[in-house]
Amino acid sequence: MNLVNATRAEFSKLLTVRLWWILAIVLFVYVGFTAGLLAGVFTGLIDSTGDQLPAALADVHLIVYSSASSIGYVFPVLLGALVTTSEFRHQTLTPTFLANPRRGQVLLAKVITLAVFGAFYGAVAVAASVGVGGAVLSVTGGDAMLDSEDTWLLMARAVVAMALWGAVGVGLGAVVPNQVAVIVILLAFTQFLEPVLRLGASVWEWTARLGQYLPGAASDALVGASVFSIAGPGGPSASTMMLEWWQGGLVLLAMALVATAIGYFTTWKRDVT
Repeated sequence: MNLVNATRAEFSKLLTVRLWWILAIVLFVYVGFTAGLLAGVFTGLIDSTGDQLPAALADVHLIVYSSASSIGYVFPVLLGALVTTSEFRHQTLTPTFLANPRRGQVLLAKVITLAVFGAFYGAVAVAASVGVGGAVLSVTGGDAMLDSEDTWLLMARAVVAMALWGAVGVGLGAVVPNQVAVIVILLAFTQFLEPVLRLGASVWEWTARLGQYLPGAASDALVGASVFSIAGPGGPSASTMMLEWWQGGLVLLAMALVATAIGYFTTWKRDVT
């Protein structure tokens, strides 16, 4: 079996379950609600400050639209982890490896598949953040800036970031094959630990430099904007510190490659029966 056939098989397996489209619906609602809320809050600030926003909110439309990845990234990474760990939980790896004993090829096919699904999730999240957030900005007197090149670049990078998160999820699922454990770890890290770490790192410049390499921070750097850029107590010099977009992309790609490699050499090559 070649890589194309292996990838086709992975797509078939994923499309036969309801998980992917259920998560897509929840993602759209979650991102759309958050983007609309942010847009309403920011345009309210414009009204209360006499049409003059603080410097950190100069590109308010980009911050609103970046919610597609800055809060939506948990969905592709969770899907990647669940799809991978379900292979161990339900022992579907056994017939898969019997059909294709090239285990590295199987894992690579899964990475490719989840990267594509991650990009799809990115498009869904962008549609939600721009559709709902842009509508609220326009209705409340703001500017959706849909004719701006920066807006379209941000949307494209958000799709790329979500694709990389799908690949990261596969690697994490291979490293931690226990489905319950990987769900707890992912939710605890993405929803609590990393936001706290990023907030704490923004206090001083030297810690902010280290915080740039956290997964979520690297993802936000790739996209080019984030609501986290206005949330730090250390002021603009610390809270808005980001890697270049291409550096953020390389950091996120490296995390996906390292996690996948560790998973391959630890759990993926073990006996599965």
